[in-house]
Amino acid sequence: MKDLLNLKKIAAGLFFVLAFTACSDDDDDTAVPVVETNTIADFVASNDNYSSLAAALEVAGLTATLDGTQNYTVFAPDNDAFAAFLSDNGFSTLADVPVDLLTQVLLNHVQMGEIMAADLSTGYIESMATGSASEENLSMYISTENGVMINGVATVTAADIEVDNGIIHAVDEVIGLPSVVTFALADPTFNSLVAALTREDDFTFVSTLMETGSPAPFTVFAPTNEAFAALLGELELNSLNDIPEDVLASVLSYHVVAGANVRSSALTDDMEVSTLLGQSFTIDLDNGAVITDASGRTANIIVVDVQANNGVVHVLDTVLLPAM
Repeated sequence: MKDLLNLKKIAAGLFFVLAFTACSDDDDDTAVPVVETNTIADFVASNDNYSSLAAALEVAGLTATLDGTQNYTVFAPDNDAFAAFLSDNGFSTLADVPVDLLTQVLLNHVQMGEIMAADLSTGYIESMATGSASEENLSMYISTENGVMINGVATVTAADIEVDNGIIHAVDEVIGLPSVVTFALADPTFNSLVAALTREDDFTFVSTLMETGSPAPFTVFAPTNEAFAALLGELELNSLNDIPEDVLASVLSYHVVAGANVRSSALTDDMEVSTLLGQSFTIDLDNGAVITDASGRTANIIVVDVQANNGVVHVLDTVLLPAM
């Protein structure tokens, strides 16, 4: 009887050892749960309509950036937008686009932080791209007059797509690197300036100001519509068409500096600025930023550092007049 009792105790002990061992094995085999993510990169990769964007991000080495924890706002072009971009710029495939150019074009669709559509307003913001004229970030002109449009070319077709690391706004065009002309055409503040630049068939201002090689980069002092209206009143003229062609050409050339991307931080008091016309004007920083032209008139710089790929724009409230 005593031997039988001992045998039962041994059997019970073995049972508990085996049970404990089995539990330990189960704990060791427990699978680590997979955390599902939905980053900007995940969203692009999982949507067939953005396969071109996904491929472009891979080529430019930006997939990992948009797959991290930093928050971004991305204006995302679809496949049709990329196809149009390639065709319009003479590229047969994505592989034909120089990687440096592709990288900056993609960064021109990205802003730091989360920006909902309702937080956008008409005016200028910065993208994460840089251009050939400066190491400063390129500007983007946002119009909210009828939906959201960027640089006058890309319209937001679906807004406020929320993902783990930011916001996506779908757009119908690739937002190319802007020239100074891009902003003149996109921003209705400059409608009169555009009309002046294009008034004569033999004016070459637009084609020149789109160049990225010499004589670029440019610094453009751009008068507003109100500035042109005031000029017409000052000259007692009814319209831009009443300004003699040679006078208009001289006036326009007097607002352009060639071969330099002069940002506001580089302006100094009593600085003489040599223009494309060959005449200079003077900048006074004692009372804001005031320009005195060759005719002794003054103009205020009211907006600074609108950065394009091939130059920078500063906005004036008065049209400058050279010596005639």
